[in-house]
Amino acid sequence: MNKFLSARDVQALLRSGGDLSSIPTDAILTPSARDLLLENQLAPAVPPRPAQREAGRGEGPSGMPPAPAYFAAPAQVQAEWPQVAPHQIESFFASPDLSGLKDEICGIGRRLWQRAYVDGNGGNISVRVAAELVLCTPTLVSKGFMTPADLCLVDMEGVQKAGVKKRTSEVLMHLEMYKAQPAARSIVHAHPPYATGFAVAGLSPPTCMIPEMEVFCGEVPVAPYGTPGTIEMSRMVAALVGQHNTILMANHGVVSWGRSVEDAYFKMEILEAYCRTVLVAQQVSSAPNVIPAPQVRELLTIKQTLGLPDPRFGLKECELCDNSDWRGGVTGATPAPTPDADVEVLVRQITDEIVRALGR
Repeated sequence: MNKFLSARDVQALLRSGGDLSSIPTDAILTPSARDLLLENQLAPAVPPRPAQREAGRGEGPSGMPPAPAYFAAPAQVQAEWPQVAPHQIESFFASPDLSGLKDEICGIGRRLWQRAYVDGNGGNISVRVAAELVLCTPTLVSKGFMTPADLCLVDMEGVQKAGVKKRTSEVLMHLEMYKAQPAARSIVHAHPPYATGFAVAGLSPPTCMIPEMEVFCGEVPVAPYGTPGTIEMSRMVAALVGQHNTILMANHGVVSWGRSVEDAYFKMEILEAYCRTVLVAQQVSSAPNVIPAPQVRELLTIKQTLGLPDPRFGLKECELCDNSDWRGGVTGATPAPTPDADVEVLVRQITDEIVRALGR
């Protein structure tokens, strides 16, 4: 199997005086591990996709196949999920592959906390690691201070299979999303303030304003409110993942899915920056510019080649930027009071009396 390296592995090699050039060129690296190697100008090339490797080459822990590639089709993703027998679960949970993913989840948790996308013990992260197993964050732990030892392993019904701390109650939402969207490998839920403001207002952000938003997120629907941690709320969100990878949760926050932990997080970051930009644009202009429909069509073509979902595929150009539900320019100013008719009559009578008195 391809060697999996986390930032911790690279740091240990550096401390021991090891030769970084000995790292295999086909090693699988976490983003933080790659950053460390780039600092030393020794980052190996990105490994080829599984489809480009020799048939039968590479196996995961306990003889299981590696996780599918980013751009794998849903059918391929399903076919490549490892099958973990009950007696293998503990060793699988402690395997090098999951160790790297645990580091990555904790790294994304810190980024969420540092950017104020979560507060207290809010937010949760998960990664589907096998056909019937999901690695997830625990309950009542700040995402900015998680450690790999805090993480949990659950089955597709939410039953905890490994981990010392109790799994998050909102993993039920993640599981329903995985069931509804086979392409999803990771899910991130948080409460970024600008995007959550749209969720509280019950408004989807307008479309056709920034290219990156169109390609990587697109239309962002608002799922109806449901009590967090309930199966009812989970299913309302999961009903939207077939055509959307980023969803606003009414009066709650945002949830996004991707084909890696960082990919799912990127959707969250893109949406939050977009919502903030839209609000600034509304402050400086009552009619912000939009991208012309023919150019939006070009962006959607790019999106299709990336295998990303969007309900606008196949629509006519005149339908691509329908922002009819967007109430841009609304302010919080208090409207001027409407004068009472009786008061108006009384004021006029008093004014007439004063004028007559002055004229005597």
